[in-house]
Amino acid sequence: MNITLRFFASVREALGTSQETVTLPPGIDTVAQVRRHLMERGEKWAQALSEQRPLRTAFNQVMCGPDQVVEEGAEVAFFPPVTGG
Repeated sequence: MNITLRFFASVREALGTSQETVTLPPGIDTVAQVRRHLMERGEKWAQALSEQRPLRTAFNQVMCGPDQVVEEGAEVAFFPPVTGG
């Protein structure tokens, strides 16, 4: 399955990229599984996407939770929580 990943704010800065297209291996079906899969890429990925770090996620530009099922051609975004003033 091919999906587009988008990274924003401090996540983008930590990873050095804002977007990429990836082919997911079989068995990666949810946003949480995508996150864990990406963390296996190495230390900077593990730190930027750590499950200890509060991150927001979006699926096709709509906020979602970790159990959101991903599908072919989808966009999954990761970004830190933001506050307004």
